[in-house]
Amino acid sequence: MSFALIKSRRRQVGAWVALSAAFGLGATAGAEGFRPLPAVPSTKVVNQVGYNSWLAEGEDVPGANIDDKTIEDRMGELEKNYSALQEDYDSLSKTLAGYAKTGHSKATMKVNGRIHADMWTFPDSSPGVNEIETEDPNVSPADRVGFRRMRFGVKGDLPYNMVYKIEMEFAGGNDAEFRDAYLGWEELPFVQTLLIGNQKRPYGLDHLNSSRYNVFMERPWVIESFNQDARRFGVCSYGISDDLAWNWRYGVYNQRLIQDEGNYVSDNFQAQIAGRLANTIWYDECSGGRGYAHWAVAGTWADTDDDALTNNYAGSGVSEARFRHRPEARSASRWLDTGIIPGGDDYTLLGLEGVVNVGATQLVGEYQFVDMDRTVGNDVNLHGGYVYLSYFLTGEHIPWDRETGCLDRVVPFENFFLVDRCRGGSGWGLGAWQVALRYSYADFNDEDIFGGIGESITAGINWHWTPYARMQFNYIYGEVTDRDADNGESTPAPVNLVSGDYHILGTRLMVDF
Repeated sequence: MSFALIKSRRRQVGAWVALSAAFGLGATAGAEGFRPLPAVPSTKVVNQVGYNSWLAEGEDVPGANIDDKTIEDRMGELEKNYSALQEDYDSLSKTLAGYAKTGHSKATMKVNGRIHADMWTFPDSSPGVNEIETEDPNVSPADRVGFRRMRFGVKGDLPYNMVYKIEMEFAGGNDAEFRDAYLGWEELPFVQTLLIGNQKRPYGLDHLNSSRYNVFMERPWVIESFNQDARRFGVCSYGISDDLAWNWRYGVYNQRLIQDEGNYVSDNFQAQIAGRLANTIWYDECSGGRGYAHWAVAGTWADTDDDALTNNYAGSGVSEARFRHRPEARSASRWLDTGIIPGGDDYTLLGLEGVVNVGATQLVGEYQFVDMDRTVGNDVNLHGGYVYLSYFLTGEHIPWDRETGCLDRVVPFENFFLVDRCRGGSGWGLGAWQVALRYSYADFNDEDIFGGIGESITAGINWHWTPYARMQFNYIYGEVTDRDADNGESTPAPVNLVSGDYHILGTRLMVDF
């Protein structure tokens, strides 16, 4: 008999022995003259019958690791385990009965939210700035601490290609407001995605970016002034090219900010059409998107109510021909403010934006122009922009969302943590550290309009603890020049022009889920 055949027979015998031990049966092997084998209940019996003689060097005794439990014992254990699982299931079912659930089986729902807690201080400000903020040149702006954002919302899908989102803002205390509130459809022919409801108007990259991902605590002069709070009630289409290089959005909106009012009431609809075309001209796939470049152009035509204060039959008395913003920080008053522009009939806006990101370094800039046509006085031209440079000291990068043409969530190489070790001492992680510098400019003075000229430099530090939590630190130095402290009430010959400079410090702790 060859050696290979002997080895094969040995394996067959080992298999029979293992099966016999498992089922408590005797194993036989008559081939090639092997004697019948008894049942193998334990290692002791195996050794007694001399099975060791069949084993190769280093091979385990068949059945050596099999215990003496019977089939009945094993079934009993399974029944006990099943009973325990049933008790756990019943307990979990009772607990889940109190949780929120979708209204019907065809819908989905995802809960989300964010909390931004701020502290702002004003170490120094000149009399002109004091007058803008407090109406008294001898009283400086007051420090403040509180919630900047405290949002909670749900979003999901409905049959068969519908989507919805509702997001509420509770940072105002008892004065709750909605933010995103819309329904719509996806995968439509030609228009792709169509949303109806309160949503962001499609201009200003820094506004289209989520506040969860922006580099600085507050948005620049011109971005917030020309698109205050961003969201309006409207109908908007969203599309993207197959290669993800191009994305676009366009729609029709009402200009009134209704998130604290619920609806708009007026005989003059004050409609606007707006759109944005964006192109990710370069995206480094090999590095996972650590390098990319983007440009976009956006614009709007808006019909404002030129006689809102004198001939508004619905009584709203509000014209949207006004542009204003706080000092890129939280304050009681808007430090740049055109007031309602007399005779503002309609305006056009053109916005240009660009982004270049190479590894840990990012350069971003925007510039916007507004041309206001008037029925009283000469037309008005307002403009402004910003540029910033940011860098990750720890080597991370700001991801780019090619589907929306906006910044995405930063993921630290190592999350921040600080814990006690079981063996003594502490364990810690560094998180991601980013530094940034921004220059911002806006000129809201033209003809008989004196909204002011604002310039500022903001230095920022971002400490990303995790992808969902970070701290922000901002220092702002700025100047406001030739601002009508009466907010246009002294036009056409303003007599209370003020100027001044200021220093501001801000800190924010933010999380989202």
